[in-house]
Amino acid sequence: MEEQIKQTVDYGEDFNIDIKKIFLMFWSRRFLMIKIFVATLAFFIAITFVMKKMWVVDSNLYVNKSNSTNFSEVNPFAIEELGIGIIQSKDPLADELELIKSPLVLQKVIEENDLRYKKFLGIIPTKKTGEYLSVASFIKSKKLGIETKSGTSIISISYKNKDKELAYNVVNSIIKNYIELHKEINSEKSKSDKKIIETEYQKAKADLRQKVSAAGGLPNASLTGTGQLAAMSAFSRSAQSAISNLRGQYLASEKSRVEIGEEEAKVTQLASKLEWAKMVEEMSDSSKVLVIKEPTIPRDWEYASPNLMINTIVGVIMGAIFAFLAVIISEVRDKKLTYMNLGENIIYDLEKEFKSFCAYLITNKNKKILFAFCVDVPTALSDKFKPFANISFIQAGISDSFSTAIQNSDEIVLFAKLGQTQSEDYKIIKNMIKENNKQISYEVLI
Repeated sequence: MEEQIKQTVDYGEDFNIDIKKIFLMFWSRRFLMIKIFVATLAFFIAITFVMKKMWVVDSNLYVNKSNSTNFSEVNPFAIEELGIGIIQSKDPLADELELIKSPLVLQKVIEENDLRYKKFLGIIPTKKTGEYLSVASFIKSKKLGIETKSGTSIISISYKNKDKELAYNVVNSIIKNYIELHKEINSEKSKSDKKIIETEYQKAKADLRQKVSAAGGLPNASLTGTGQLAAMSAFSRSAQSAISNLRGQYLASEKSRVEIGEEEAKVTQLASKLEWAKMVEEMSDSSKVLVIKEPTIPRDWEYASPNLMINTIVGVIMGAIFAFLAVIISEVRDKKLTYMNLGENIIYDLEKEFKSFCAYLITNKNKKILFAFCVDVPTALSDKFKPFANISFIQAGISDSFSTAIQNSDEIVLFAKLGQTQSEDYKIIKNMIKENNKQISYEVLI
């Protein structure tokens, strides 16, 4: 008779969902749902034009991480430094984010833009009211955004505020102080590098001079005229001794020459590095940070929030939720009979289901079936069921006669009318039937 979906839960009990009852419950209150939905949607659309507008100013920075100079592509020592940086950190810009978020940058930004703690809820002063924002509070603020673009050397900076000029000034201030910090770091690094290399260079030059001064032995040319002496060494011990001394001096000369060559190569390499260190120091005032997207003041219509499209979507979702809740609340609180008060076996239209209902009566002709009417008994309806001798009619109510009729019957069929039968009385009547251990075969809507 009714359309049902049956699902078996883990406890082995049948859990029945009457789709038709649920559909009719919402359909009967469709006008209420439409009113609630439209009112909610209109509210969220309206606040788009009432709420304070927020503007976002953003900027993108390219950070050259390969070296302290922008000329790293021609610096023969840049590759070595770049490789070390990659090994140390998976995110090459992680340290740059920490620099931007450091008090060395943000504290200046806070003071330059006079960012202070406001009153709580705009009206209640606190101990912090009027004080400069702390760097930690500024970073945690949902207004500030500092992040890297994945897979790139680009840092994105954004700030959101109801004052678009303030948002612009904050982003500009962050960029300015970050670049100045970089110049300071570059200058210190270049000076430190130059000092270390210069110290090593001077030490290597001193070692070279010492080795040159201490170099001994004979040059190669000194052995060109020793042929006769070598021939005589076969017959004379004094010749043999002379040849041995010459060879020792020659080997000492070769050893000194090799050591001096090594020191010369070392001095040459350090001299090259020192030359680059001096060049980097001269360029330390330049920054390796390039602003590839300049911050701009948004135009009046370029506000970020409230967003009409987002508010419309939220309005649709919230409208559907509120409409659903309105139906449930109305069904629960309605003093008249509602679909929620009905049980499982429901006959929604007796005319359409008359044959099926008669089949039930014929099948149970040996049982005493009580037709309990929660409304006045329709004459036409009573005439239809006169042929059935096992049926008795009674006006349902909180009375002794009705209780006796329940006890003298085998099964009960309840007749009621939506919007007219009192829901409280209907619940009491069903409870009386249950307490008498009788079964309600059907609940018929008339």
